[in-house]
Amino acid sequence: MRLCSIASGSSGNCIYTGSEKTHLLIDAGISAKRIEEGLQKLQVSGKDLQGLLITHEHADHVKGVGILARRYGLPVYATAGTIDRMKQMKSLGKVDESLYQVIQADQKFWIGDVEIEPFSISHDAAEPVAYRFICGEKSTAVATDMGVYNPYIVERLKRLDVLFLEANHDVQMLEVGPYPYSLKQRILGECGHLSNESAGQLLCKVLHDGLKKIYLGHLSKENNYAKLAYETVRLEIELGDVKYGAGDFDIQVANRDCCTEICEW
Repeated sequence: MRLCSIASGSSGNCIYTGSEKTHLLIDAGISAKRIEEGLQKLQVSGKDLQGLLITHEHADHVKGVGILARRYGLPVYATAGTIDRMKQMKSLGKVDESLYQVIQADQKFWIGDVEIEPFSISHDAAEPVAYRFICGEKSTAVATDMGVYNPYIVERLKRLDVLFLEANHDVQMLEVGPYPYSLKQRILGECGHLSNESAGQLLCKVLHDGLKKIYLGHLSKENNYAKLAYETVRLEIELGDVKYGAGDFDIQVANRDCCTEICEW
């Protein structure tokens, strides 16, 4: 399998994953041009894509959906609630009804040789999900935009080879920053975003010997920065009640403006 973050942050998100035979995108919250440029680095073209999997309908996850779907006849997989909201978004333009593929949390499906398991997350969107992917004995998951986690989410993030996890904000930066009070409460709430500390605490529950790579993503431009997210997550692992140290794992922060290196396993 392969995974590469083309863009990840509060301003736009798009992640590639797949196998030698199957090429998938999770979200398209940046311009189609930037997505295509990212795919070129993977030696994949838009014509090679077999599915676009949407987590939820917020603009930083769907900005490029309409253009990609129309340009490549690309199937768009999302929950019924997410699809309904996307259809109401004039900014996406007209998307052929036949391209929308309704999925449901906890109902696995296949695209090519990749098994996909959507699972519910806590976020202020219509019907948001995260995704777990399995190809043969290999696995990964992309889990962002979660206000909180629970045993249900923890279970779906166990036994992975590669994990892409949200580390959205530093709580203190957010609390003293320029955001209006209502927005701060939204981000900090149960339907908001995971803080750096929460991401590290969640990781402590899913670490195992076979975890090859951890990506920290969806960082806030205003309330976080890469070194702080990285060091805070590492500290939570060091302080956590686990048998591992932070140095036992390859942890990388995904950039909002450029691709990560390609992770292949």
